[in-house]
Amino acid sequence: MNFIPKSLLKKLYTRGSLIKHTEGLSFNIKNRLMDVQFKELIHLEIDGDKVPMDLISIDLGDGDKTVKDIAQNKGFALKLGESFMVHVKKPLNGEAKLDVGFKFDTAPFGKLSFAVTDSINPEVEERENRIPRMENDYSNEAMQLRRDFVEKVTTANTQALHEEPQDKTAFKGNIEHLTGFAQVPMGIAGPIKIKGEYAQGEFLIPLATTEGTLVASYNKGIKLMNEVGGVSCQVISDSMQRAPVFIFGDIQTAAKFADWVKTKDSNFKEHAESTSNHLKYLQTEVYQTGRNVFLRFNFFTGDATGQNMANKAAFAICQWILESFEGIQNFYLESNMATDKKHSFINSLHSRGKRVVAEATIPNDLLIKHFGVEAEQLHNHSRVAALGGMMAGVSNNGLHSANALAALFIALGQDVANLSESTSAFLNVDLTPNGDLHTSITLPSLIVGTVGGGTGLPTQKTCLQMLDCYGTGKAKKLAEIIAGVVLAGELSLGAAISSLDWVAAHENYGKNRDL
Repeated sequence: MNFIPKSLLKKLYTRGSLIKHTEGLSFNIKNRLMDVQFKELIHLEIDGDKVPMDLISIDLGDGDKTVKDIAQNKGFALKLGESFMVHVKKPLNGEAKLDVGFKFDTAPFGKLSFAVTDSINPEVEERENRIPRMENDYSNEAMQLRRDFVEKVTTANTQALHEEPQDKTAFKGNIEHLTGFAQVPMGIAGPIKIKGEYAQGEFLIPLATTEGTLVASYNKGIKLMNEVGGVSCQVISDSMQRAPVFIFGDIQTAAKFADWVKTKDSNFKEHAESTSNHLKYLQTEVYQTGRNVFLRFNFFTGDATGQNMANKAAFAICQWILESFEGIQNFYLESNMATDKKHSFINSLHSRGKRVVAEATIPNDLLIKHFGVEAEQLHNHSRVAALGGMMAGVSNNGLHSANALAALFIALGQDVANLSESTSAFLNVDLTPNGDLHTSITLPSLIVGTVGGGTGLPTQKTCLQMLDCYGTGKAKKLAEIIAGVVLAGELSLGAAISSLDWVAAHENYGKNRDL
């Protein structure tokens, strides 16, 4: 028989699941270890008092069964990730916390036990805007129920989410040799409450993904964020770059050119802004290496992601430079220093696209209630995960910003290749003086737009309309919503890892259950 540490056995109890109701109390037990046979409940103790077996029932999701019935049937199989509710007919007298002792018999481990202390939660009513579900949750009826829900709480018409577009000319300019459509399933999470400069209110989140558990995980993080009043978000900078290089015969001429460039902002502005009614010239960074001078033009491109606008503006500036400065031997419009569609440290520090920050403070008791973990556990995990990431040489000290961003980019018509830059993230986790958790995430190079590209395609336009983020004046609003969703996902996955729910969740929702 394998030895199981007490610290792991305690994780079988779902922290925060202790609920007071009219007849007594209930709590949840979840298998977070491996497939077992639960043979029988041997002993249950509440606040030091042994509970008679005839006052206890167990619900596996198909109705209550008595402890005696379960023992006579030789127990039940409990796979990894599955759970059951324990109901106890024991009146409560205003207690805030209870000690729970639980002893049971299993195969192959034999008799196991644990003792925990948990806070009591009252029964709560469901939110009116909760995403609807059905017993057969993958039926046409269930899908229609959720589409009706989307149309009820947003202004979007969901026809494009389930019908093949009749007018295929809508895809001209977005695809060549149109052959068909790659079907990526899409779910919704939320609504999430965002408190931003541009995004304010509650937003349903469309996520297109083939990864089981992803939507459920983000939905769980969003639920917690909503309980603390939402996520505070802010875009703190916004620019798009193009980085030409000019090559000279010697370092002296190159240095002279570098100094000359620093005096020509007004000329650059004039030529760049002549190419577009939306683009604004911001500044030029100058980097000399040997006889090469790299310029990094910074532009504001409105509600478009702006790579093509930046190309056109940079080309106009470079044409003027070539006419105005003697001694240039060669020139390339892009030197690779803009790092278009590649991660880079320069974009992490100086940004490319939108630099956006999201933050929230989570009370310790809510972390226990919703995730079964304490703030200190999450803080410690963040600390060692940052160390492990540094040892591995990662560019992101968070856990999985790419998950939310990829699912959102597909649903919202963004250029998916921009994920290479956009998934860069800086996660910060602190304990407050009273033991709560303050967490924030910075996305330094989030490249998203609400006009142009794939944003006008039928499905993607609908998803943007769900967020009220389609069209002009909405790009910064979209960036703030995205940052809030990313932060909710960081918190959810960190808690799943700390509580041993990570693998169990994939067993419940993911393809692991079929392997």
